[in-house]
Amino acid sequence: MRVPIRKAGQYTYIKSDPLMTEAKLTELKNQLKKLKEIIQPELAKEVKRLALMGDFSENAAYQIAKGRLRGANEKIDKITKQIAEAKIINPSKTIHEIEIGHLVTIISSKQTKKYRLLGSSETNPAQGAISYQSPLGSALLNKKVGEIAQVKIDGQVTEYKIIAIEY
Repeated sequence: MRVPIRKAGQYTYIKSDPLMTEAKLTELKNQLKKLKEIIQPELAKEVKRLALMGDFSENAAYQIAKGRLRGANEKIDKITKQIAEAKIINPSKTIHEIEIGHLVTIISSKQTKKYRLLGSSETNPAQGAISYQSPLGSALLNKKVGEIAQVKIDGQVTEYKIIAIEY
């Protein structure tokens, strides 16, 4: 069996990224509403029903239901915290330099790509959404059209020329 090579506690105190779009905030609010109004009450009913069966030590179904309810409560707490800390991405409509929320067209090795710089909770590189904290995202921030952004990954430097910035 291989043991992962990482420092203990390396990912313990990573601060969550509060930046998100209005659409992501709405999605989180809808998810929270569903959890609180539908899923949590159903799980609580199930736990109550299984608790009536008697002996808790040998009631595997009860233990599983309790675990599911605990998981739902943890998810509710996590989403509530995300919503409370949320900061909406509101890029300026002037597109002199790249900001979080802008759509950027870049070219590298004769390949043109478009990326929107967003918070880490909304990244999906396959669909053109990258985090402003990623190596490419941080290299693009505050650059202007025509400038070159250099990204070093695995000891190799790749250059990206900025072709266009859109709102």
